[in-house]
Amino acid sequence: MKRPARFPVSSTLLRRLAFANIVANVVIVVTGGAVRLTASGLGCPTWPRCTDDSYTTTAEMGVHGVIEFGNRLLTFVLVLIAGAALLAVLAHRPRRRGALPLVLAVVLGIVAQAVIGGITVRTQLHPSVVGIHFVVSMLLLLVSYALWRQVREPDGPKVALVPPALRALTWITVVVSAAVIVVGVLVTGSGPHAGDADAVRNGLDPQTISQVHADLVFLLIGLTVGLWLALRALGAPAGAVRAVRTLLLVELAQGVIGFVQYFTNLPVLLVGAHMLGSCLVWLATLSVLWSIRERRPAHPDPTGPATPPGSVTPAQEPVTAHA
Repeated sequence: MKRPARFPVSSTLLRRLAFANIVANVVIVVTGGAVRLTASGLGCPTWPRCTDDSYTTTAEMGVHGVIEFGNRLLTFVLVLIAGAALLAVLAHRPRRRGALPLVLAVVLGIVAQAVIGGITVRTQLHPSVVGIHFVVSMLLLLVSYALWRQVREPDGPKVALVPPALRALTWITVVVSAAVIVVGVLVTGSGPHAGDADAVRNGLDPQTISQVHADLVFLLIGLTVGLWLALRALGAPAGAVRAVRTLLLVELAQGVIGFVQYFTNLPVLLVGAHMLGSCLVWLATLSVLWSIRERRPAHPDPTGPATPPGSVTPAQEPVTAHA
């Protein structure tokens, strides 16, 4: 007989802490954007101290020091949330298979982000390091989302809900969505919002790389529309259709913001909204990826229904998912 946890953690608390990780990582992306958009990237000119003599901002650093130091403090909030999620995973009974590696990855990712942030400051906001900082944030969102879904679902095997062709189309959409984000980072590195007046740019032509970014956005929207129509035509589960529809709406809103900011000379408020939109597009993309499969209970109730709600119809026999 397994020994019960000394401090039992409810499934509801575990799910809320996992979701809090997602929210916190989105917030720090937005506040990090505010640091750059207010030219406060070197408000604290060194790391891990704010100045050579102080770990905190000083009056001499002005408002830029306050903004940059405030963003650094948010890292501790992320560590606290991720640490609480780690303890919850360890204390929860029954132990959720696969949750521990994911929550450890979140904790280590936050620590890595703090180090990358320090390198960003010490390299005087070099655009390649700033770009890596943002891409790692997207990876952290991926792991945080995976953790949240892991603790919400049964602990059994994964089952595909759509045919292989639609799974392949979904993965292509995910890859293109990631490419849009990466190229968007290159656009940012070529633009005017460097975080400091003296920070270098990546040397790419802003118009050319912006056009590449726009082309990828059009491709992503086209793939999403195609996926939505295909899922509807084949009678896919309502959750999958709804997830793709949500992704399409978020993409369209993000596209409007992107075009308006481009033709209005990149006002800071719209650039900040675009950064938030990048997080939302990525999360909506992940939602689509998770919606085309589900986890079944490891030991289904033999007296229960033969086909769980949301599964494929008998004519579409589910196969073990590898995605």
